[in-house]
Amino acid sequence: MSKEREMAVLAVKALEEKKGQDIKVIDIHEVSVIAEYFVIASGTNLNQVQAMVDNVEETLGRAGYEPKQIEGSRNSSWVLMDYGDMIVHIFDEENRLFYDLERIWRDGKQLDISEFTAE
Repeated sequence: MSKEREMAVLAVKALEEKKGQDIKVIDIHEVSVIAEYFVIASGTNLNQVQAMVDNVEETLGRAGYEPKQIEGSRNSSWVLMDYGDMIVHIFDEENRLFYDLERIWRDGKQLDISEFTAE
């Protein structure tokens, strides 16, 4: 398994542990040079969004992956976690609908989430 895929698998599992909603993985490597994967999830409120961010950072950190950058603060409704070849976007429900990354990145390949939860 590539390190990018391993990071995505770990991120999905960390998001699921905190009851992340509508988790999506989009393979964007053929349409962009910025990353291999986008992992997108939403939470029902700011506390859940922050719990998801904390769990992703802790889970990937234990596996030896440190974020290059995290955009968004404790009270953000959208947090972007940049791990280089894998980027995690965590939204509250309203901003997820507003920014609609799935539509913007529709040229990427939306992957079956069960591929990431089974590994």
